[in-house]
Amino acid sequence: MELITQSAFGEIATLLVMAAVIGFFGIILRQPLIVSFIAVGLLAGPSAFDIVHSDEQIDLLSELGIAVLLFLVGIKLDVKLIRSLGMVSLMTGLGQVAFTSIFGYLIGLMLGLGHITSLYVAVALTFSSTIIIVKLLSDKREIDSLHGQIALGFLIVQDLVVVLAMIVLSAIGIGAADEHSGAASLLTVLASGAALVALVILFVRYAANPLTERLARAPELLVIFAIAQAAIFAAIGDFVGLGKEVGGLLAGISLASTAYRETIAARLAPLRDFLLLFFFIALGATLDLSLLGAHVTGAVAFSLFVLIGNPLIVLAIMGAMGYRKRTGFLAGLTVAQISEFSLIFIAMGVSLGHVEPNALGLVTMVGLVTIAASTYMITYSYQLYAVFEPVLGIFERKGIPRESNEAGAHFGQHYDILIFGLGRFGTAIGLRLKKRGFRVLGVDFNPIAVRRWRTLGLDAEYGDATDPEFIVELPLAQARWVVSTIPAHPTGLTHEDTRNTLIQLTRAAGFQGGIAVTSHSKIETEELLASGTDTVLEPFQDAADRTVDLLGGGEPKERTEIPQIETEGKQLP
Repeated sequence: MELITQSAFGEIATLLVMAAVIGFFGIILRQPLIVSFIAVGLLAGPSAFDIVHSDEQIDLLSELGIAVLLFLVGIKLDVKLIRSLGMVSLMTGLGQVAFTSIFGYLIGLMLGLGHITSLYVAVALTFSSTIIIVKLLSDKREIDSLHGQIALGFLIVQDLVVVLAMIVLSAIGIGAADEHSGAASLLTVLASGAALVALVILFVRYAANPLTERLARAPELLVIFAIAQAAIFAAIGDFVGLGKEVGGLLAGISLASTAYRETIAARLAPLRDFLLLFFFIALGATLDLSLLGAHVTGAVAFSLFVLIGNPLIVLAIMGAMGYRKRTGFLAGLTVAQISEFSLIFIAMGVSLGHVEPNALGLVTMVGLVTIAASTYMITYSYQLYAVFEPVLGIFERKGIPRESNEAGAHFGQHYDILIFGLGRFGTAIGLRLKKRGFRVLGVDFNPIAVRRWRTLGLDAEYGDATDPEFIVELPLAQARWVVSTIPAHPTGLTHEDTRNTLIQLTRAAGFQGGIAVTSHSKIETEELLASGTDTVLEPFQDAADRTVDLLGGGEPKERTEIPQIETEGKQLP
């Protein structure tokens, strides 16, 4: 092993092998990959096998992964949605920072920490990990959901607070020789940020579309350009003090209006996952377990505060602003951990002589506990909501819905067919049904998809197929069909399919009509039929049959490959 890891290449190769092996066992044990990758960093770090020595190379790959991750988030952002969610993001972001700082400071004093140490620790606890949260939400396909977009908004607010905190510490480190250094640094960052935003606006208006159209003639060049855009904006953001995250996000926004954004996103996703592996390895490798033993009591107290207090304050603020308890709960879970910047912040305090080195050990242990625990909390958020839903009513204000300008507007109307999942297939079905004179209501948890349906002249509601309260409110009584085009996606620990949940909830709500569900494989079809589905829609099989019919010039042949059940009197129009 030592011979292999003597070179940077051999070291990285060893880390990749460790990641593959530990990740494989993690999947067998149904553990999130992030936990497995952090475990790789811990094992490879100084506390175990001490393999990681090529810090510069690993950090470089890690930073490039961060830039690509935030670039892919930015390229899918909708400007109108950003405007509509600006206030709730600002209020929840600042509210959570203020709450955590004040009560974290008081907890530090109760634990016997000094005033300065308590203040440093409290501020460090306010930072949540944008990278970890965005990765988890992306894996769950929830980054486009309402709670995902709100979470992204207040994470950006947190990142700006991080920038300000770092500026203050840097100014203190410079010393009292220039008493205006802090104000000057702040003004410089604000001016640089404004200039960068202005650059993005000009690029979007005059260069983005013609440039990407020309580059798209060579797809490989388009991908290289996208990576370069992410890297240069991240470098500029880091240089002016805004951070790589903000820079990468602005890079993505600069290409979000182009016709090739989906192509770029699809091609960069595997690269993002590969590079982020090194971020989690680097994070685990920097955690020195030898510093943890003397801080068990304090770490437990602060960890419980972060895991419980941070979600509760977000839930309370969003509830006061008129959001439903479910949205507030799911968004609140995303801040139940501290960030890698928390460790950097405390390390700066140690280097300035403001706090003792044992404070770094305390925050490190809090980081280990909260990052691991919050990963499971976000992964299994729906199960947690089902457990706590009966006591969350105090966080929801009735009569002031904010989740949609037309929330609930269609609940009392009559519809022939309800369609869950407003992607390309669902939209195609909805348009054709409307053309034939049927009244159709679409449902999706992506606000952008809901708004797109409404621009097409179709009725739509924002909502989640796994939310029992929402399903009960839908106009199911006179509907003939419920159609789900939602792809297979496990909702949690039991790997329960969202489509099966929808079937159970609609039947429990008293729906007597037919249920049609989309399937993409023979196994899925058999499972759906066994679960009570009346008709299974198979887009690929149906398209293939239609193509053969057109090419052969004859009648479509009866399908024998996969059995299909159609309930009498419930044929889809």
